[in-house]
Amino acid sequence: MDNRKPVSLLKLLMKESVVIWLAIFIPVFGFAQNTHLASAAPNTDTNLAQKKPLELKERRVLPLFGEVSKTSEQIDEEIRFLSECDKSFTSRAEASSFFTARAWEYLQEGSLDTACYRFNLAHLLNDKNVETYWGLGVISYQRENWVDAKRMLSRGIGLQGENVPLLVDLSTVDLKLYAITSRKEELDEAAALLNRATAIDSSYALGQYNLALLHYNLNDLDKSWEHLHKGRALDFNQMNLDFVELLKAKKPDPQGFFK
Repeated sequence: MDNRKPVSLLKLLMKESVVIWLAIFIPVFGFAQNTHLASAAPNTDTNLAQKKPLELKERRVLPLFGEVSKTSEQIDEEIRFLSECDKSFTSRAEASSFFTARAWEYLQEGSLDTACYRFNLAHLLNDKNVETYWGLGVISYQRENWVDAKRMLSRGIGLQGENVPLLVDLSTVDLKLYAITSRKEELDEAAALLNRATAIDSSYALGQYNLALLHYNLNDLDKSWEHLHKGRALDFNQMNLDFVELLKAKKPDPQGFFK
């Protein structure tokens, strides 16, 4: 059995580089301005659930099947699926873990619809499987559906409140939303999540880097440098050198490491 665990939202979407962290900064850099708003209805297929009945094939690729009333066709299909899993696995929890592992693989390959369907099946088998919410949150983030990304990750944290990478990933969504909306409440939520995460484990590098961004946005540049250097000491490979240049432009490195 493949017990592959999820990597962080940042790593999954960045393919082991720092692409998403950079994406958080895009409005700050002035390269582009995203028009999505956290308070607005997401511009995705999720809205179609309120406008017209969705076909089963459409529901399969929405987080948690679109969370709408099930049709008889969907119920029949789920009964058959659960019956087959009961024959093939020792428990539904084991089956859920199996489909979760496959979903992460599809997600890393960029097959979002297939990954979403696998996470949905894993959730059907075990609605306490945190990774299903985590994966669906990552997919929603990639689809630029910030509302669902935040909702799915929050539900995962509701089940596993001391999962540091998951807490940091949710803070990533809040920081992205702040870059789009400039609403202080997004920064406040990110700060609460990051303080909670670092209180549990201050050695998680991405938590320190997100704190650096948080304090940059709060114009607390000394704190931003402090957390940037903490992150650098923990994992230099996660460093975003574009952000370093932004920070240097506002305040030279107090430690003199970055000239």
